Amino acid sequence: MSQDKIGKTRHAALPTLRTPPRGVLHRVPVGEFEHQRLAPPEDLADWIEHVWRVRWKLEGLPPQLQETLPHPNIHLVLEPGAAAVWGVHSRRWSRELAGRSLALGIKFRPGAFRPWLGGPVSALSDRSRPLQELFGPESQALNAALEMEAMEDAATHVLDFLRARLPAPDAQALLAGRIVDSVAVDLSLHSVEALAARWQMSLRSLQRLFSEYVGVGPKWVIQRYRMHEAVARVQAGEPVAWAALAQDLGFFDQAHFSAAFRRLIGQTPGGYARAHAGAAVASPAPHR
Repeated sequence: MSQDKIGKTRHAALPTLRTPPRGVLHRVPVGEFEHQRLAPPEDLADWIEHVWRVRWKLEGLPPQLQETLPHPNIHLVLEPGAAAVWGVHSRRWSRELAGRSLALGIKFRPGAFRPWLGGPVSALSDRSRPLQELFGPESQALNAALEMEAMEDAATHVLDFLRARLPAPDAQALLAGRIVDSVAVDLSLHSVEALAARWQMSLRSLQRLFSEYVGVGPKWVIQRYRMHEAVARVQAGEPVAWAALAQDLGFFDQAHFSAAFRRLIGQTPGGYARAHAGAAVASPAPHR
């Protein structure tokens, strides 16, 4: 961070995230898509996971259905004519894309939106609230970001707004984020009991923390990251040993894994693999 000649604070350039996003279920076969993600500046890294923008051009083409498996994160989303904060979507997210448009969003760290909301994040699960309800009429100024061609300019415009309104640090929010991170990176965590033991918490305390700060329960988070891993392995394009994968992810057997996969994805693992054989997954649907 530095200051320019007139004393205005300048922040370092925001790094572009190039790792493929997890949870995107289908490649949109036609049209033009652009998906960008930028890492947050260092001073906001405890609050924000990344900034994203999706733009699509489908004029003269049929609408395209895009589906994702949402993560346990809150999103601030700007679209032409709409601005809202979206809670964790507990099921498969579906969105029909048509015409030409865009969406710009802030993906908050798990647990980090609780201090802004001022109440349990579970109250936002599977729903949204207009941005003005949470940030007041001055939040209308954020719509200018949709007119900015450069992604970094758009991101900085929104980040500066949030930076000026940062709540007091919350140790419980940071704890919730670290616990969710541990689930995402350690697929050997198969149960809520194991997660509570690792963090030396009672089951009740862990459940309460997730309801208050994450918006979904720890069992949901464990199961969702297991399914993200299953989808990622299918999308890698290599043959999958389904029984071994089921065991790796902590399912009782392949039949239980297949049933869980089909309930969430809408296809059997084999059917999904055949549909995606040799295909690369493109950009994700807005909000996720």
